[in-house]
Amino acid sequence: MSPQGLNILMSVSPVVPHHIAIVMDGNGRWATRRFLPRLAGHKQGVDSLRRCARACVQRGVGVLTVFAFSSENWNRPADEVSGLMELLAMALAREVPQLKKDGVRLHFVGERGSLSPKVRDGLGQAEAATADNTRLVLNVCFNYGGRWDIAQAAASLAARGEPITEASLHNAMGLAHVPDPDLVIRTGGEMRISNFLLWQSAYSEFFFSDRLWPDFDESALDEAIDAFSRRERRFGKTSEQILSAHPDPMPG
Repeated sequence: MSPQGLNILMSVSPVVPHHIAIVMDGNGRWATRRFLPRLAGHKQGVDSLRRCARACVQRGVGVLTVFAFSSENWNRPADEVSGLMELLAMALAREVPQLKKDGVRLHFVGERGSLSPKVRDGLGQAEAATADNTRLVLNVCFNYGGRWDIAQAAASLAARGEPITEASLHNAMGLAHVPDPDLVIRTGGEMRISNFLLWQSAYSEFFFSDRLWPDFDESALDEAIDAFSRRERRFGKTSEQILSAHPDPMPG
């Protein structure tokens, strides 16, 4: 495929990533700017997630992974942490029936031992209720950290006496059930990964948005997908190798 042909193809048919991962940043700042409690921003963030998941289904995205609560978030004020736990319970009760109807399958990825029995039960019930859905896999990383994910995978392999290789580590991680993310989006204007999918994002494309997560809508998602479709993903190869592997989409 010639560079001209590649540009023409991209302008006509944007490439939709199969797996999008999002660091949903900016809920607290969104609320603070409106003189609201931080929890109000997190509640608005749930609405944004609902909107984003639906948009992903409509655009043909196969997997959406979101960073909802990191292992470092326990260091936030106690009232905010407890409010987030209550918000999760309420969101599950409210959203799961609609997610089931929309064909969304829920997976929760993270360390569950430190969560309350109520929260753990809620996660398990939500996963069971949506287990047969196939239109979109929605991975919610909750009490998750990329370093934790690598460490727990290595520990589980060691406990079973299995060799630790790239393949075995990958298969022991929390997202082993889906391909690695093609596109990682971070909202809120920050440009760091914050311990999110350290292993899985090795060859992901990154898109940083200045929008706070509660303001991230369908147009912002489309902007990120459009930017992704214009990237050249080489995976260690040269541009010439990538171009020669694909015939021209148009004569000449």
